[in-house]
Amino acid sequence: VQLQASGGGLVQAGGALRLSCAASGRTFSRYDMGWFRQAPGKEREFVAAISAYDANTYYTGSVKGRFTISRDNAKNTMLLQMNSLKPEDTAVYYCAAGGTVLTMSASGVPYWGQGTQVTVSS
Repeated sequence: VQLQASGGGLVQAGGALRLSCAASGRTFSRYDMGWFRQAPGKEREFVAAISAYDANTYYTGSVKGRFTISRDNAKNTMLLQMNSLKPEDTAVYYCAAGGTVLTMSASGVPYWGQGTQVTVSS
């Protein structure tokens, strides 16, 4: 599966952005999907995931209540609605598919999008 992320940008603290991940291929619905992010000088970290089987969602603690992940299998699309953004949310955001997405580990994820920059100013 090929992934393409979009929707990043510059926003003030407290603002909102919606990231989109478009997937190619007819097997999108079979993949657990997720978002990771990487800030300068830091490791790539888990943000949110959504399962293929029952669309259960998972979030890292720092974004719970602010971010919402969703998927539309008919459109081969995954979204990340980000509200109440904080400067510490600044990072390149990557969409991911398969492997260890639901275990919140980047090391075993086989498919990655190219990343989209999110910058939150204070």
